[in-house]
Amino acid sequence: MVFKHLFKVALNWISKEKTAQSTSKFYSKSHTISIQGKTDLNISAAKAFKGDPALYNPEDLLLSSLTSCHMMSYLYCCKLNNIEVISYTDDAEATLEVNDDGSGRIVEVMLHPKVIISNPTQIELAISLHKKANELCFIANSCNFPVFHSPICESN
Repeated sequence: MVFKHLFKVALNWISKEKTAQSTSKFYSKSHTISIQGKTDLNISAAKAFKGDPALYNPEDLLLSSLTSCHMMSYLYCCKLNNIEVISYTDDAEATLEVNDDGSGRIVEVMLHPKVIISNPTQIELAISLHKKANELCFIANSCNFPVFHSPICESN
């Protein structure tokens, strides 16, 4: 049986008025994403694409979604295997390639999860569960690029 869930966001962008001295050939990239009942997200393009570097960009958010979803899938797998996770951190990286015509895509993501568990005899199992977590991850299953993992697991 397949269950369907609908997610909604509202995007709002308004052109900044041009002044007589304005020589910019680019539109502002800054905009707001609203999700009902949640704090608005102020977003722009990445700095490399003339965006506001102080704001989140779509690439940041895609990578954040992927690493967050992987962690939640991983914690689910650990729970099923009676592994007590003490902490989970990740320093994830996404590689974006841009073509001469301005098109581009994320070509790969590397997750670097570091997990601390309570039982040292479960370290090997805990490391192996990253593969299962990737198979369960909603976001990873939606991507058209590979998601690699370089996990570290220790016990306290």
